Parts: sequence; structure tokens; C-alpha cells
Amino acid sequence: MSVREIEFRDALREAMSEEMRRDLRVFLLGEEVAEYNGAYKVSRGMLEEFGPRRVIDTPISESGFAGLAIGAAMRGLRPVVEFMSWSFSLVAADPILNNAPKMLYMSGGQFGCPVVFRGNDGAGGQLGSTHSWCVEGLYSNVPGVKIAIPSCPYDAKGLLKTAIRDDDPVFFLESERMLSDKQHVPEEEYVIPFGEAIVRRPGRDCTVFSWGRPVNFCLEAAEILAKDGIECEVIDGRTIRPLDIDTIVRSVRRTNALVVVDQSWSFGSPGSEVAAQVHAHCFDDLDNHVHRVHTDDVPAPYAFNLEQEMLPNVRKICEAVRSATYNA
Repeated sequence: MSVREIEFRDALREAMSEEMRRDLRVFLLGEEVAEYNGAYKVSRGMLEEFGPRRVIDTPISESGFAGLAIGAAMRGLRPVVEFMSWSFSLVAADPILNNAPKMLYMSGGQFGCPVVFRGNDGAGGQLGSTHSWCVEGLYSNVPGVKIAIPSCPYDAKGLLKTAIRDDDPVFFLESERMLSDKQHVPEEEYVIPFGEAIVRRPGRDCTVFSWGRPVNFCLEAAEILAKDGIECEVIDGRTIRPLDIDTIVRSVRRTNALVVVDQSWSFGSPGSEVAAQVHAHCFDDLDNHVHRVHTDDVPAPYAFNLEQEMLPNVRKICEAVRSATYNA
């Protein structure tokens, strides 16, 4: 394979463009995706290549264009919807949570809903409380939805191509803070299956499980902890619906400790579910209870220093790992 490095945003654009060339049913719609090349320049150049019938600027009406996409998907098209922020998806909660995930079930298999909703998720960019929602804690509760959360450009492209080809609705959660990250991304065709976590760093002393942007904080923490003789096994979930619990369990049975790092609030979060399942599967293997690192239980502050302190960070992860392995 050829060796090149591209930004996270370019990996997303390549995934969409390649799938639009491969399948004429795929189209992109959302606020500013066409004439402005996307609010974060993810769709740069796509209007020129595919034209206004397949790259569509919408009014500022998330409920309206989300509903339009669901109707198009029911009629055989494969829309990709860009939410400028997943915070704005709350306006479209009825179509994306009450219609899209239930359509196949309610129609007795007559109407599928192959639609991808994608956009920026979580805090970190000083956007204030109402623009900093981390929605996986809310949306992973809904059956019928698949949720992919890439942590790097390589996964962004491979997972988004899989999402576009999937016959179920997919929520694809990105991070504005990662859009300029660069990594080797092959020009050759590849996809990444849903429900298959990956070990980013092998280790023997503690399993650290996360997804999305916090995976990078986990890797930083693992480097620091290694200097103290604590070797962490860092696992990137890639998707939380479906959740690859088997990979987590296999790791915990070797390390006998688990720290889950989740940028959601702790109450009713995906991290809570992972902890519950691991306690059920690995009760006799754990030397300590599952430790969790979450966003603090407050609305996102605007001040940069307070926002960074609220989020999962390297210091918090190191403290959790040391606590989880203290009695080992």
C-alpha cells in the first residue's frame, strides 16, 4: 500500500466521495456542506465533483432535513446527513430516535433505513454548554442504532465507508478537536467492520478501554505509567453499538484490572454499561472494581482551563490506573 498522511477531515471526505462514486444512491446533505465546502471543510470540493443534486445545502432545520433523509432512505437511497454539531441533533430527536431506528421493525421488514448521521461530538473547543454535548450517553440506549466513534484518520475513513454501506441507521460521531490530526491513510480500498475493537497498545498490568478522542489520552497516560513499571493494554472500541465485549473480557482476564475512559457524564453512560458487563463476565478475575474516568457531572464550561479539567485527561487516567492496580 502507498504511504501518505492526510488529515482526519480529508479521510472523511475520501470515504464519502469514494462511496458516492461507487453507488449513485449515496448523497450528502446538511447545513453549508455544498457552497461553503462544509463548516469544517470536510466536504471541500464535493459540490464541484458531484453537483447540487448529490451535495445539498439545507435550511437551518435539523428536524426537517433529518426527516427528509429518513424518507429518502425508506425509498431506496443512502443519504449521509451532516450535523454541524451533534448538539444540534437534539432538535431532530424525534426523526432520528423515534423513526429511523424503529422503521424496519415497525414495517415488518418492508422499509429499511440506511442513513448515516455524522458530525462533531463532545466538548473541547470552548463552544459553551449548549454546543458541547457528548451524545453517545443519550443515544446508545436506543435499539436499532449503530454508533461508530473513530479515534484517528485511518479509522475515520474505514468506519465511515462501512457506515455508508450498512443497511441500518448509523450515528457517526467525530470530534472537532481531531479534524486536523494527520495519519497514514491508504489510498487503496479498505473498510473496518463494526463491532471489532482493536488493541492500540499491549500490556499486562491493566486494561484501559475507550473510544474516540479519549483513546489518545489513554495512550499518553500509558506512556507515563510505563515509566513507573505499569504496562497498560489500551483497547479502542471503535464502535459502542455494537460493543465488542469479548475483546475487553479476554484482556481483563489477563490483566485482572480495568479502567474505562468515557467522555460522557457517568450516570447512565456507555462506560457504566461496559463496567456492568465486565463485572458480570470477569467477577472472579478482577483484583479490584472497574474504575471509570468520565466527564465531570457539570455542564461544559466555556473557560479553557475549566473545560479541560472537566474532560477525561491524562492525569485522571493515570490516577485511575494506579488506583485499580494498587492491590495487584
